[in-house]
Amino acid sequence: MTTKASEPEIDAEDSDFKPLTAEQARQLREANPEPSPWWVIAAQVVVGLLVAGIAWMWTGRLGAGVSALYGAMAVAIPAALFVRGAMRGSQAGNQSAAMLRFFVWELIKLGLTVAFLAAAPWVVGSLSWLALLAGVVAAIKMYWVALVVRPRLLNRI
Repeated sequence: MTTKASEPEIDAEDSDFKPLTAEQARQLREANPEPSPWWVIAAQVVVGLLVAGIAWMWTGRLGAGVSALYGAMAVAIPAALFVRGAMRGSQAGNQSAAMLRFFVWELIKLGLTVAFLAAAPWVVGSLSWLALLAGVVAAIKMYWVALVVRPRLLNRI
C-alpha cells in the first residue's frame, strides 16, 4: 500500500519561499557588499610588521624581527598571488573554470608558502625559527579574524 501526500500539503511547504524582486535583490546587495580579499592581505602584512617589531624588541636581536617578518611574508605574498590569480576573469559565467582556477591557485599558494619556508635558512641571516613560526601563525590567523571582524565593520559603515 502506498500513501501519497495530497497536493495542498506539498504546496504548503513551497509557499514559504518568496523570490525577491529585482529591486529587493539590488537593495540586499547594497546592504551587504562583497568584501574585498585584499584587506586580509593588508592585515597579514600589518600583523607581520607588528610581530616583527615585538620579536625584535623582546629579544633585542634584529634577526628575530626579520625572521618574524619573513614568516608573515611567506604567507602574505603567496596569498596575494592567489587573490590576483583567482579573481582574474571572475566575471565570466563559467563556474567550472572558476573552480578549477581557484584550486590551481590554491595549490600554487601552498607550494610557494612551503618554498618560502624551506628557503628561510638561506635567505634570512641568523634565523630564529620561533620568531619565524610566530610570524607564520599570526599571518594565518588573519583569515579567521577576517571572518569575525569584517561583518561587524561592514555593519558600522
